[in-house]
Amino acid sequence: MSTYARQAAETAHTARNVTLPSSLDEAVEALAAMPGAVPVAGGTDLMTAVNSGLLRPDALVGLGRISEIRGWQYADGAALLGAGLTHARMGRPDFAALIPALAAAARSAGPPQIRNAGTLGGNIASAAPTGDALPVLAALEASVIVAGPEGDRELPVSHLLTGMDPLRPGELLAFVRIPLLHAPQTFLKATGRTGPGRAVASVALVVDPARRQVRCSVGAVAPVPLRPLEAEQWVAGLIDWDGERSLAPEACTAFGEYVAAACIPDQEGVELPPAAVQLRRTVAALSRRALGRALA
Repeated sequence: MSTYARQAAETAHTARNVTLPSSLDEAVEALAAMPGAVPVAGGTDLMTAVNSGLLRPDALVGLGRISEIRGWQYADGAALLGAGLTHARMGRPDFAALIPALAAAARSAGPPQIRNAGTLGGNIASAAPTGDALPVLAALEASVIVAGPEGDRELPVSHLLTGMDPLRPGELLAFVRIPLLHAPQTFLKATGRTGPGRAVASVALVVDPARRQVRCSVGAVAPVPLRPLEAEQWVAGLIDWDGERSLAPEACTAFGEYVAAACIPDQEGVELPPAAVQLRRTVAALSRRALGRALA
């Protein structure tokens, strides 16, 4: 269920009003004037909820005409990405040179019709556990800029996803700020079938020499992306940051198992079911490979 849609989920009739603002200010005004309204960009998640009867919004505020949220710009050593950027646009080579892990996630987000319509902001607002962009944003420690009746405010994307600081009435996700790192970064995911599909598990990993950190985020195995902080600190302590920054294969394997055990922990007195054991193996393999590729 969309973050935006929760406040409207109890309404019992279909949307009768559709507003098409041409600026962020107009969109915020429309949302503030219609408390039951739901913003829609690509609609890949929202329309599924509507068609299945889970959502009956009072009104829709279409974001497709707001050009200011459909591109990106540079600001103070970071990339300021519009929430209306589509997965297809983020998957192109010029964007991949900017933020490789996010481009890889965008290219794996589904079939072409989904990538052409789905947006970065929609991925965040829907907060689906299988959202491909979410672990990447967590590993990159991105923040979101929210436009609202009281002005703009910025908060870590993790705070929004975990509900620590949710969207307020009339607010709209406008931009995503991502630090531009001269650092290797990777995104890998496993699906239940060949080709683009929903992730069974995904891993985003950043090796940040400036901060001497390894940041790893695991998606699809929990309601929100998980950061195995102890595993990150452990493997960062093994890396020779002033040298070649390489690790023995055994260390990468141990890191993968550390990450998997942290994200899918043992249950005291209870044996893990076979599905959980297989998922743990998948997370371990993805984490091991992601670290190896980043260090290579």
